[in-house]
Parts: sequence; C-alpha cells; structure tokens
Amino acid sequence: MNHTPATQTGPQETGWGLLKTRDFGLLFSGQVISQIGDGLNKVALLWFVYELTGSALKMAVIGLLQTIPPLIFGPLIGVYLDRLPKKPVMVWVDLIRTLMILLIPALYAQDALTLERLYVLVFLTSVVSTVFGPALSSAIPLIVSRAQLTAANALIQSTSNIGILVGPAVSGLGIALIGSQNVLYVDAATFLISALCLIPIRVRNTRTEGGASEPVETVAHDLLTGFRFVFVQHRTVSALMATATLYSLGASAFVFVLPVFAKELLGVGPIGLGWLWSALGIGMLTTSAWLAWIKQGDLRNRMRIVSGSMAIGGMAVCGLSLLETPLLATVLVIVIGGSTALFTPVVWALLQELTPGHMLGRVFTTFSTGGMASAMAGMAGFGWAADRISPAASLVGIGLILIGTAVVAAQFGRRCAVVPLTQAL
Repeated sequence: MNHTPATQTGPQETGWGLLKTRDFGLLFSGQVISQIGDGLNKVALLWFVYELTGSALKMAVIGLLQTIPPLIFGPLIGVYLDRLPKKPVMVWVDLIRTLMILLIPALYAQDALTLERLYVLVFLTSVVSTVFGPALSSAIPLIVSRAQLTAANALIQSTSNIGILVGPAVSGLGIALIGSQNVLYVDAATFLISALCLIPIRVRNTRTEGGASEPVETVAHDLLTGFRFVFVQHRTVSALMATATLYSLGASAFVFVLPVFAKELLGVGPIGLGWLWSALGIGMLTTSAWLAWIKQGDLRNRMRIVSGSMAIGGMAVCGLSLLETPLLATVLVIVIGGSTALFTPVVWALLQELTPGHMLGRVFTTFSTGGMASAMAGMAGFGWAADRISPAASLVGIGLILIGTAVVAAQFGRRCAVVPLTQAL
C-alpha cells in the first residue's frame, strides 16, 4: 500500500516545495487554469441557457444533468479507471471537455443549437468530467511521496478555491464585454491548456492490463470487490466513508442555504451575497495554504484535527443563525470556510495511503458517489427546513450535523492505536 512516486521530490521538499517540482508544478498549474474554467462555466453556461430560453426551469435542468452522471456511473467508472493509466485518462478527459464545450457556442453561431442538443452536450460533458476527479486523486500518490500527500491534496484543493474566487468574477465581466457564448470559448481553452500541462508529467502506472473488452462478469466482480473493500473488509475505510457522508450532508447544505440566509436574515442583496461567497473562498484557501505547510502525523492525530475543525465549523454555523450584522457574519463565514476545507485533503490523503494502488479508482468513485448522494439529501432536506421552518433553524440543523461529524471523527480517532498507517488496516 506504500506507493512509490513516479517522481521523487526529495526529502527536503515538503508542502509548498512541491510547486517547485516539475511534475507537481505542471499538475498544479493546469488545475488552476482548469478550475478557473469551471468557474467561468458555472456562470456563463447558466446565463447562456437563461438568455436562450428565458426559463428558470430549463436553466435548472442544466444542474440536474450535471448531477446525474456521478450518481449513476461513478462506481462503474471506477472499475475501468483502475484498469487504465491515469495520465492518458486525464488528458483525454480534458480534450473531450474542450470539444464538448466548444461545440456549444460553435453550434449557436451556426443557428444549429437546439435545446435538446445543448442538453446532450452538457450531459456528455458531465459524464467525462465524472472521470477526472477520481483519476486525479488516484494519480497524486504516483507523483508525490507518501509524506507529502496531505500537502499535495491541500494544494490541489486550493486550485478549486482559486477557481471559485476568480472564475465567476471573470465570467461576469466577460459576459458583459463579449457575451456568454464567447465566454464559453474561453472556458473550452482552459481545458485545452490543462491537457497540455498534463502531457509532460511523469506518472507511474499501477495497472494497464484489461480494459473495456473485459467480460461483464469480471466488471461486476471488480465492482463488488471495490464495494467490499470500502464497506466490509476494512473498518478504517468504512469509518472514513461514514464520516465523509455525514460531512457532505452538512457542508453542501450550508452552501445551498447561504443565499437564503443572506437575503432573509441579513437583508443583503447580490453584492452582499458576493462578499459572503468570497469570504467562504478566503477561508477555504487559507486552510489549504496552511495544510501545505504542516507535516502529516499518525491516523489518530489527523482524525483529531478533523474533529476539531468540524466542531469549530459546526459552532460557527450555529452562531451564524443568531446574527443580523453582515460584518460579523462575514467573519464567521471565513471561519466556516476554513474549517470545512480541512476535511477533504486530510481524508483523501488517508485513503491514498490505505488503499492499494490498483483499487484507488473504485474507492474514490465510491466516496464521490456517496458524497454526491449525501449532498443532494442535505440540500433538499435543509432547503425544505429553510422554507417551511426558518433559515435560522436550517442553519442550526447544519451546524449540529457538522458537530456530529466532529463526534464521529473523534470517536474513530480514539479507537485507533498510534501506529503507522500501514498497520492501521
């Protein structure tokens, strides 16, 4: 389970030193550009659809089409991902996304873009995008050393934070200056640049045999093997899955309820909401930067960090329900962003250490699918609570979920002996 990296960065390189290395530096640069492209896409595509149709419902279908593929195809994608070399998969995904997004404004310019064709392109883009995240998480242990996994995951997460901070703002400016359809051309270019950054990276392949020609029985067997590994065979991974599901339930719901809180409790408009979004991103980016500096400890110590951060985040969310002052709310949102952003890099690093290399794709797609289902349940449940009870009550419920995550993580950490992770299974 100890993965030898394709590129040794040297014992003197830790945390931010990864950015100075050839392979991880290219990966990070490509992801920064790609995540900014995602930020562009979130605003430009929805605005484009609304301009095209004038219907909020038809615009909402875009979000649904982007959500369905991870839920339906996630675990199956993991089976094939474990059979393929990771770098070519990521390169091809970026190239296909480039083409799919490019077709939207190109067809529009030729008056050939129907709503049905747009939906098909969005759905297919979402299908291939479902592959990229697990492929990236599976590739990280093959690029950096074991001691640098938490820092590497934190830095990769920071690219998403940068995308959230920069992408929507650039997209809004671009829509105003050149139109939403032309912003989509820029979005397509970001995925092309990401692919070009990936091509020179050296990544060790863990398994290249097999492929799409494997019989259905073998595919089903591999799928069940992955499920058994996560849910049955190794209680450490099972406990991480339970903790991650609970975390997704609360953290995703908070993002969904934040606009309601801003409007109903703080009484602010779009500009005020924009400041809150920025505050959330600042908190997340700060935590990612901090994680890139610290050294990894044993499993118990890392779960203690997760527990503490979730407790702080849960109390901050509960405190937010009592506030009506935008300035104080902004401070708490920064705290919430920072505390919740700590979870994923730490847990992903643990999974990368605990999971055999040939099963990383299945494990990460299983975690992603479970997280997506939990997030949808959280958004629906706490959205209902915000409408039927009150936004404040919904926030308290979310805060309690995060505090519950802290309790689960603390109990799990206490049960774990202070031993090297290679002995934790």
